[in-house]
Amino acid sequence: MKFKAKYSIGEVSQLCNISKKALRYYDKIGLITSQREDYNNYRYYTSESLLAVPVIKYYKQMGFKLNEMQRFIEGDIDHVYRAIQKSFLAKIQELETEREAISRKYTSVRDWYDLILEAEMVIDNEIHEVSIKYVEASNYIFQEQIFEGDIKASVINIDFTNYLEEVGNEITGPVILQFSSYKDRLENKQQKIRILQKKLLPCPDDAKMEFGGHMMICCYHIGPHETIGVTYEKIRRWAADHGYTLGKHCYERYVTDYWTTRNSSKFVTEVMMKGTRKGTGKVMDLDEEAEELPDELL
Repeated sequence: MKFKAKYSIGEVSQLCNISKKALRYYDKIGLITSQREDYNNYRYYTSESLLAVPVIKYYKQMGFKLNEMQRFIEGDIDHVYRAIQKSFLAKIQELETEREAISRKYTSVRDWYDLILEAEMVIDNEIHEVSIKYVEASNYIFQEQIFEGDIKASVINIDFTNYLEEVGNEITGPVILQFSSYKDRLENKQQKIRILQKKLLPCPDDAKMEFGGHMMICCYHIGPHETIGVTYEKIRRWAADHGYTLGKHCYERYVTDYWTTRNSSKFVTEVMMKGTRKGTGKVMDLDEEAEELPDELL
């Protein structure tokens, strides 16, 4: 590019692909300064001004704000590199924090998207038969509560949301409720529960638990939570037919629910239970007290 002695603001705007408004502002704060004609006080720019524009654009690309650019561009003449180093180190730390936050957001969005795909697959293929599967182990943050029979208030849980804000943590993936008694769950009775979700940030040992890492008896329930008893009965009959003793606890993993849609006929919930195979010594869970199945189901 062949330079000339003077450029009008319009020429700089066109050559450097930058608005006149931005150039006026940069001039005002002393980032790209203009000169004034003696006889008419018109603003003009030199080639030095033009060459400053790509530098500023590159700094903007890196995420520097205008006041940050000024600090190290105009920094101490005797310690110019020290000023630049300090500014760049601060920016690196800031961007690391942003990258971690974006990574957590990506994980949350991706996990929610995967739940939608899972629900669609379950509904489209009418997957609602009982099966045994390995549940991957993951760390969850949890809170113990009392279930009062309102499943919606337990899934969209204000107390748990407030707790997460209080401890400064973030979550991803589906809500899982651990009921202390599946019999009481069938009768919608008051009982102790745990609400848990995968955590995205570190938390104290007494606030987290590992869920999974073993085989579980599972069955998808399609439709409103008020009819979930049908799926529990299906699991109980399957366990009786296949020689399993069910554990006392039960888990409900809400794939899609009130968080996703108001159409309860499209809710997908995975009921998960632990159990022991009778007469084989193969135990799915050693930590829960197992209970025998009712005589009418044996």
